[in-house]
Amino acid sequence: MEIIASAVSWLVNLGASVFVPLIMIIAGLIVRMKPLDAIKSGITLGIAFTGMSLLIDFMSTTISPVAQAITANTGISLPIVDGGWTTVATACWAWPYGFLLFPIMVIINIILLMLKKTDTMNADVLNVWGKIFTATCVVWLTNSILLGFIVASIQVVFELISGDVHQYRIEKLTNIPDVTCTHRMLFSCAFMYPVDCLLRKIPMLNKKSDVSTLKKKVGVFAEDWMLGFLLGIVFALFAHYDVASALTLSIECSTSLTLFPVIAGYFTKALTPLSTGINDFMSSKFEGRHFHVGLDWQFLGASDELWLAVYWNALVTLLFAMVLPGNELLPFAGIINVAIATAAYLVTEGNLPRMLILCTIFSPAYLYAGTFFAPVITNLVTSTGAASLAAGELISNSSIEAPMVIYGLSQCFDIINGNWLPAIVLIAWFVCFHFYRRSLHKEEEADLSKIAE
Repeated sequence: MEIIASAVSWLVNLGASVFVPLIMIIAGLIVRMKPLDAIKSGITLGIAFTGMSLLIDFMSTTISPVAQAITANTGISLPIVDGGWTTVATACWAWPYGFLLFPIMVIINIILLMLKKTDTMNADVLNVWGKIFTATCVVWLTNSILLGFIVASIQVVFELISGDVHQYRIEKLTNIPDVTCTHRMLFSCAFMYPVDCLLRKIPMLNKKSDVSTLKKKVGVFAEDWMLGFLLGIVFALFAHYDVASALTLSIECSTSLTLFPVIAGYFTKALTPLSTGINDFMSSKFEGRHFHVGLDWQFLGASDELWLAVYWNALVTLLFAMVLPGNELLPFAGIINVAIATAAYLVTEGNLPRMLILCTIFSPAYLYAGTFFAPVITNLVTSTGAASLAAGELISNSSIEAPMVIYGLSQCFDIINGNWLPAIVLIAWFVCFHFYRRSLHKEEEADLSKIAE
């Protein structure tokens, strides 16, 4: 058991930039791609992951001091430390039983593929820590490791279903064939869907309003470099920066928005031949079946709208943190919240005004989830030695992906204590997901009918 745990730990510690490309190279060779093509695609994927990670770290390093400055200027006390997703992921992997979810996830995927209950092959195995987190939350509530693994397994199933449901829209938006996203962050799309349906009824919000459309209307002010520069100025004003610091911040924000689409382009170069080769091979073995490769969210990063929403949400989150009653979490390491922006991007199909509205409406959920789960995360971090904390100090994450769903899923057993809220939230999500899923299927059928005509 210890040998297996050590092997899994070693593989995971390689990081996404090595682990995922290695998996994809092996997959490419298995499906009989030319060795050089498989290696080239795998290394290109590693370059894309590394570049994206560097830019996100750069964004966090740029914005986190702004968050501290703004809260320092207000004098508001927010005692919970925001360790971001990396701290939580590290603690999850250090959980003694966490390694077991790795084979469980793979086995569930294989079974569902064979039973024709999914067409998604999940290659995003590195994010199994998200399932471990759910399991630890259930264990914290129930003291039952078995229940923790059962709930985590349910999450695995719905991530595959979500991958199937979103694949067509993702391909439309990215032009990358046979690729989908199996990250739990997409669970939030279901809750955003009914709100977006209402927003679509407002005439001025029901028009094409992506960055390319804005460029035609406002010219240079919708260019990546200019938008980043202006956002930097806004952040600097809130942080009371001097002129030199404000200009530096603005250039750094401009750099981020300019480089993200460039880096994201490497995902397309890497994934197109890999996904085509994998799907051709699988289709030849399973006649009449069409398969998708499930990945993390980064290949969606070519969207200018997504990154504008990320910056907008950083400012909104800071403002909410200072005024929301009951919030005790200071946004810091998790302030670059890609999860909320990605969900809004997919629901709205890149309509920027509606994306910004959805991010504003749902931003409080991430702060409240971070506050709620702080005792769980603190216990996990201290028990595994993932981080050193002072006595009585709490640590959490201000960007827990799909916070309402994870709350409902992991805390639904609290019903035995008379707390019905998690169960109600979970039921509400199932209802929203049903109608959201139906709308995406109708969209796909309508588009295919037009092509057939």
